[in-house]
Amino acid sequence: MTRAPNRRGILTGVAGLLGSAVLGGCDRIAGSDWGRRTLKLGEDANLFVQRLLLTPTSLAHEFDEGDISPRFKPNGTIDPPDDGYKALVQAGFATFRLRVDGLVEQPQDLSLADLRALPSRTQITRHDCVEGWSAIGKWTGVPLGEVLTRARLKPNARYVVFHCADTMEMAGGGLEGGDVAEIEAGDGGPNGRPIRYYESIDLTDAFHPQTILAYDMNGKALPVSNGAPLRLRVERQLGYKHAKYVMRIEVVERLSGIGDGRGGYWEDRGYEWYAGI
Repeated sequence: MTRAPNRRGILTGVAGLLGSAVLGGCDRIAGSDWGRRTLKLGEDANLFVQRLLLTPTSLAHEFDEGDISPRFKPNGTIDPPDDGYKALVQAGFATFRLRVDGLVEQPQDLSLADLRALPSRTQITRHDCVEGWSAIGKWTGVPLGEVLTRARLKPNARYVVFHCADTMEMAGGGLEGGDVAEIEAGDGGPNGRPIRYYESIDLTDAFHPQTILAYDMNGKALPVSNGAPLRLRVERQLGYKHAKYVMRIEVVERLSGIGDGRGGYWEDRGYEWYAGI
C-alpha cells in the first residue's frame, strides 16, 4: 500500500526543488531575473501549501526533556561587536529595553523584567538550520501575540519586523577587522552605516501560540551566543527566521521600505522570505 506523503515531505519537496539554487550556492542563477522569479514561485507555493494543510494554531512537534540536545549549536553571529550591545552585556542586560512601535496604538518600552512578568510559554522544539543540521532545545519566553495585543495593532498592520543588535556588514564594504573597530567605536567609519540583522513574519505567524520572544534556554537565561537577551522563536519556519539579539519590534503594512525590501537580511541576499517546514 502506498503511503500518502506527509506535510513535511510535501513542503520539503516544494521548497527544495525551487529553492535549491540559493541554498546550494548557485548565486549566479539565483541572482538573475529568471532565478528570482523561480525562487519567488517556490516561496509562494511553500506558503500556499503550508497554509492549506495547517490551521493557524497547528503546532510544531514538541519533545520531552530527555530529547534535549546536549549542545545547541550557536550559529550566525555569536558575539555582536557593536559598542551598544557590549554595554548591555556588561550591565547584565539591566538597561535593555525592547521597543515596540510602528503601526500600533500604544507603543511599548519593555525591560527584561517587564517581559519576564508577562504570561510565559515553555516549549521543547527542534531547530532546523538551512545548513542541514538540527538541534532540540527548551525555550521559555513571552508569546509575541501577548506583546502585540498590549500594543494594540492598527487596522492596516500586516507584518512584524524584528530589528537586531548584530551588525552583519558595513554599507559599502564587508565586515573586516578594521570595520569591527569602527563598529566598536560607535560609528560606520569610511565604509558607511552598519547593516544589522533583521527579520519579519506576517500576523498569522506572529499570533501563533508557539511564536515567542525567548529569554531562557534549557532552563537558564539565554546565553549571548544564542541571542541574549531576547530571540524570536517561530517554530514552523527554518532557523534563519529565528532572529537573535532582538532590540526593536516594528509593525508595518509593507516590507518594501526596510533593508532591500525583501523582508530579512538573508532574504535580501536571495533566501526565501517564507521558510516554512
